[in-house]
Parts: sequence; structure tokens; C-alpha cells
Amino acid sequence: MRNRPNVLSIVLAGGEGKRLMPLTADRAKPAVPFGGTYRLIDFVLSNLANSGLTKMAVLTQYKSHSLDRHIAQTWRMSTLLGSFVASVPAQQRTGKQWYMGSADAIYQSLNLITDEEPDYIVVFGADNIYRMDVNAMLEAHIDSGLECTVAGIRVPRSEASAFGIIDAADDAKILQFLEKPADPPGLPDSPDESFASMGNYIFTRKAFVEMLKADAEDPDSKHDMGGNVVPFFVNKGQAQVYDFTKNDVPGSTDKDRNYWRDVGTIDAYHAAHMDLVSVDPEFNLYNRHWPIFTQQYQAPGAKFTLRGTAEDSIVSAGCIISGGDVDRSVLSPNVVVDKWAKVEESVIFSGARVGRNAVVRRAILDKGVHVEDGAEVGVNRDADLARGFHVSDSGITVVSKNGSVNA
Repeated sequence: MRNRPNVLSIVLAGGEGKRLMPLTADRAKPAVPFGGTYRLIDFVLSNLANSGLTKMAVLTQYKSHSLDRHIAQTWRMSTLLGSFVASVPAQQRTGKQWYMGSADAIYQSLNLITDEEPDYIVVFGADNIYRMDVNAMLEAHIDSGLECTVAGIRVPRSEASAFGIIDAADDAKILQFLEKPADPPGLPDSPDESFASMGNYIFTRKAFVEMLKADAEDPDSKHDMGGNVVPFFVNKGQAQVYDFTKNDVPGSTDKDRNYWRDVGTIDAYHAAHMDLVSVDPEFNLYNRHWPIFTQQYQAPGAKFTLRGTAEDSIVSAGCIISGGDVDRSVLSPNVVVDKWAKVEESVIFSGARVGRNAVVRRAILDKGVHVEDGAEVGVNRDADLARGFHVSDSGITVVSKNGSVNA
């Protein structure tokens, strides 16, 4: 785009992430590790950076230390052209209260908009797994002349009641914004599909700031982006949907094009990891044309000894597979799998150790977990519950940070 407009990207990263407990017991949801070496927030920041939108403010609040540290150590932009990634804690500029909703988080941080004076404001969530050329969505927003654009992903109408749903006309104008409707509307060109909101928005600055101020003064508002801000623009006739299926990211495969996952639950988080490890993955981390950036752990390459094996798995730097077998799993740095141990369909965080003859099956082991020799986890649901481990609806066992699994 010639005469590129000034764009400020605001990433909402203050959520508590209760549905991801116990992984969020000691960290903010966007700081949860993913894919071996990444944090969840790396995906949205990478999408923005790859799109050339390099002025980013990350609004944090809940247990944000590890998130703030990760941003400070990893996301250092060149200042020559005004680029930055700024971690912004709750500042209490408008009173002695924390954020009362996603819209209130931005209202309390209006100084960011005032200082930068952007033409357009990109507001994205911090904890979904996807690739997206945000610049294409921005161009669609500018071309429309409207004040609000909402990214929508097509989902089967039979499953749409679980999402915030966008009812749009043929020209993409949003007619209604519905929260988990019992009878979701189909699409004009595909009656068996519905548009689910991705929680990604673009606004024209003046109208957005005016709306935030009006919302702050409304005692009946929940100060929520999806619940209050977007419906306001819909009622004005100033909102459109951006069809995510039209987004073309360089290097995408036919299989992972338009991939988007909300990893807000343990089951969804585990399933998204399983999407990474097949020969032809559902989501390809190895796309060099649109890389996902992070701070790479300083450690030697993974080591396999005593006929240790890993099949259909991601094994990060510093790992030692010493005679054990790893299958369809994701191992973060410095994981040790000892002789005759078996790890199957599991996600293991940094520094965990799996002892001899141990079995880890369909489990998530947080940082520093020690599975003792001969111990089993993820094999017997009742036994895992009796030991105080969290077990999800689909049977994924989670062992908390620095925990132990006894034989």
C-alpha cells in the first residue's frame, strides 16, 4: 500500500485463562508454552510483524511476570522506523480499579492511542493458534469506508452455537452479532456454515475512541469488545465481516490454509499440539515464508542414545532421549526420557524428566515435572485423580509445575 497509514496494534493479553488451569496457575494464558519452544503470544505478534504492522502494545494484567519477561527478552524491534513491542500493565489511569473488560482495558490505556495518533487501530487477542496476513484485513477495512471490521472464520452451522456468531449480508455488512445463538444463521453462499468471530478487530480511530468513551460512561455495559463495542457499530450500520478464508498467507499448504484454533481449554490445547506432529501437519510450523518468531533456547541439539526413538514428534534443543520411545508428542527444551520409558500423545514442558520404565500417555507435564522410574501417568484416570492431578473431559492428565509422579 502506498502512503501507508499509521496503524497501532493493541494485543489483549490480560485474560486469566481459568479454563486452562492448572497451566495458568503460575502464568498468564498468553505466556503458556506451545509447540515446544513458543509461547501462545508469539503467534499474534508474529502475524503482526510479518504483516509489517510493527507498532504493538500488549495489554497485560493477570500474573504477567513471565509474559512481560518473554516480551522484553524476545520482541525487540528496531527503533529506526518507529517500531516497538511494548508490554503495558494495568495503569489505573481512570481510577483505582483493574480492567473491567476487554473494552475497558483499552479505555484505561487511551494514552497509547493519544500518543501514537494512529489512523487505524488493530485489536487482536493473544492466545489463538493461526497464521494471518493482517495487512490484507486492514486493506479490506480501508476499502470499505466503514468504522469496524471483524474477522470471521467459517464453522459448521451444527457447531456454531459454541461461538460468537456474525450474521452478515451478501456485501459483508454485519446485520447481527449473536453470542452463542441456539439457531445460528447460515451464510448467504453456504447455508450449512456460519461466521464465528475470531476476536480480531480493526477500527477507524476517531469512531473507536468516541465509542470507548461512551461505553465507559454506560453503567449497564460489561465493557466487552464482542458484547458491547462490536454491537454498537453493527447497530450504526458501520461494521463488516472479513472472511478469513480469503486470507492468503505465503507458504501455506492446502492442508493448513485458514487454520485457526482457540486453545482455551486443556482438550483444545492438547488437540492443537496433535495437529503439529503428523507427516503432513494440520498446522505447519516449518513455513519459512511466514515464520513464527520466538526466543530460541540456548542449548545443544537433541540427543538420541541407546536406541532412543522419536516418531511423528517435535523434540526441542537440549532434550536427551536415552533409550526411551517418544510417539506423537511435543517435547520442550531440556526434557530427558530415560531407558525403556514410553511417551505417547503427550506435551512435555522444559526441564521435565521421565524415568526408566515410566509411561506417559495423553498427558501434559508442566515445567520441571519428574516422573519417577516405573511410574505411570495418563494410563488410569481414577489413579490420576486420586493423586490430585487434573484430568480433562476427554481424559488428558495435567501434572502441575515442578510436580512429581510417584511409582
